[in-house]
Amino acid sequence: MSGPVELTAEHLTRWPLPRPEPGGDKNDRGRLLIVGGWRELPGAVLLAARGAMRAGAGKLQIGTGESLAAPLGLHMPEARVLPLPEDDGGLADVTDALLKSAGSADAVLIGPGLLTGEATGRLTRALLAAAGGRVALDAGALCEREALAAALDGGRGAGAQGARSPWAVLTPHAGELASLMEGEKAEVEADPPAAARRAAAALGAVVALKGPVTHVAHPDGRLWVNRRGHEGLGVSGSGDVLAGIVGGLLARGALP
Repeated sequence: MSGPVELTAEHLTRWPLPRPEPGGDKNDRGRLLIVGGWRELPGAVLLAARGAMRAGAGKLQIGTGESLAAPLGLHMPEARVLPLPEDDGGLADVTDALLKSAGSADAVLIGPGLLTGEATGRLTRALLAAAGGRVALDAGALCEREALAAALDGGRGAGAQGARSPWAVLTPHAGELASLMEGEKAEVEADPPAAARRAAAALGAVVALKGPVTHVAHPDGRLWVNRRGHEGLGVSGSGDVLAGIVGGLLARGALP
């Protein structure tokens, strides 16, 4: 197994992001659906949406609780907002409009502002089954290992050699990864590179394990390390913005 690759400005310069064709419209810049938020966490999906637009997504749709839909639409007038049924556990159900949007989007981001639990698990499974493009999973969507493994490690993206290309990015912190992999947070923090690699291999997804140093693992064992963070990012909302940026880049056509 190869050693970790340090992410530097020079390294990223050699790995350019997709650029829209001259004369293209918003659809050419990528269509993104973000699903998240509920009554006690209304700002998370807004932060993710702003991050996605700053990252260059061209067309934005947001699925969120019906009590949040109108205020969110006023804060993000460029987005179409799809209201979803709510209960005390968060978003209670999917709608046909949401599943249709997931199927036509270039990327789907699920999780900012969602609680873990059965309702979120059902929502996540339905969206993974319906998604027509790449997906990013954060926060509450990182709740059911078996369901995620079954959905993510399917036959999508099989290459010429039969190897499956990952079509999802997971952005957990140490506690979320420990819960997802049914382990202990201390174990993840003791060896983040190994924990990220295990999760990526088990789930067939790219795993960005957040922390003072971020470890990004590919299912094939490759690992990238980002030491360029700053303690100023250790505040509420940073993870939501990061998830939105990831979703926006996936919508533009970036590989997971």
